[in-house]
Amino acid sequence: MGMLLTENTAETSLACELIPHFEQMQQRFKETPYLAIAERIRLLKLLRRKLITLESDLIAATSKDFGYRTAFDTVMGDLLPSVKAITHTIKHLPKWVKDSPRQAGMSLAPSKVSVSYQPKGVVGVISPWNYPIQLALVPVITALAAGNRVLLKLSEFTPSTNQVLKQLFTEELADHCTVIEGEAQLSQQFSRLPFAHLFFTGSTNVGRHVMAAASENLTPVSLELGGKSPVIITADADITKAAKTILFGKMSNAGQICVAPDYVFVPKQLHHQLIHSLCTLYKKYYPQGVEEKNMTSVISSQHFSRLSALLDDANSKGAQVVKPLEENMADEAKHRMGLHLVTHVDNTMSVMQEEIFGPILPILEYDNICEVVSYINARPHPLALYVIGSNTQLIQDIEKGTQSGTFAVNDTLLQVTADDVPFGGVGESGMGNYHGKEGFITFSHARNKLQTGKFNPRLNLLLSHNKLLVKALKWLYLRP
Repeated sequence: MGMLLTENTAETSLACELIPHFEQMQQRFKETPYLAIAERIRLLKLLRRKLITLESDLIAATSKDFGYRTAFDTVMGDLLPSVKAITHTIKHLPKWVKDSPRQAGMSLAPSKVSVSYQPKGVVGVISPWNYPIQLALVPVITALAAGNRVLLKLSEFTPSTNQVLKQLFTEELADHCTVIEGEAQLSQQFSRLPFAHLFFTGSTNVGRHVMAAASENLTPVSLELGGKSPVIITADADITKAAKTILFGKMSNAGQICVAPDYVFVPKQLHHQLIHSLCTLYKKYYPQGVEEKNMTSVISSQHFSRLSALLDDANSKGAQVVKPLEENMADEAKHRMGLHLVTHVDNTMSVMQEEIFGPILPILEYDNICEVVSYINARPHPLALYVIGSNTQLIQDIEKGTQSGTFAVNDTLLQVTADDVPFGGVGESGMGNYHGKEGFITFSHARNKLQTGKFNPRLNLLLSHNKLLVKALKWLYLRP
């Protein structure tokens, strides 16, 4: 009983800490329930200027949080997508907010119907650690563009980055977005706030808890999760190009990406060639292994230990771990890990059951592409599915025969950077979309609007209930 009381007291304390922030944003939204479009654009431009000004500080802060992170990973994966998202939103927002005319049909003539996009209210955003700038800011940018106020919960694993991000939301922008920091318990209480919409990026397991907590208030949620994203190499593929594509996808940010290639299917006759190409390319681009300056660290010792355990488990169950270099493949003290290729894997191994989220790559052979499609379809839908090859018909067959959040051909990761298409998962890899217009719609309420002028002959007919009207109504729904 004493332990339960202590836990409840702690939860109550955290809730009391969050509620004033929520109520303050709620009040601000009530004071201005529909922020003028020009004002939204002005705020987005201000955010973009501040973000660019803080570029060097953010690069240094993310590197400190990771133990070491390349400037390339921060610029390419965090800063560029964030700035691009603001620019794209500013350009297209005036068009997105316009009412969308729809067909009224004969039964509603001469009225007009349309959809208007209204701000939802106070939106909650919970961001992860792997891309602590982009995955915090892009949902916030979109929510603000839709006219909402935001509470942003940042990851506890990136304290240095958080301090710089907080500088973005000062003065005017503080009235529109409040930054919250705290451990996992605070995130639980955060999810229980009665938001107009809750946006979460993170693991599938945590996503389930977030959705359960949000359901207490019937809060609609967007879940950007992850899973095991496969790569399929077809028999006609250029293996060297395939290896380059995979190496980029797997080594960027040390593989700590929700859409990183998780495992690879390769035709049996190309198996050894792929491994040779991956090892050759790794030696070329990372000749000093974990001592290279172009390699980002695993976020923490805890995650390094988790990855090491995956390798140990696979090795103990008969897998072969291929290391491109004889030394400098791992540094536990600095939690740095190079590319580890794993062959002869089976489904009993943890490396084939869990999302890897690191520089470990299982490689599976296949004889028949139908076996590959069946294998993928028998498992939770991935956030990304990659196909490398040139057989257009085969690629189309794979696309139509599978489900995934995103689909890319002869590329990895970069489908996420396209501003004008939605991004989101399906099934266990997530629900809902953001980016571009679809993101604006996610954070807006699509309001049905019927507009009738002074001339309205329907009223007398509707009130009369005469037989002629009944026949006319039947004609409307019985006609071909």
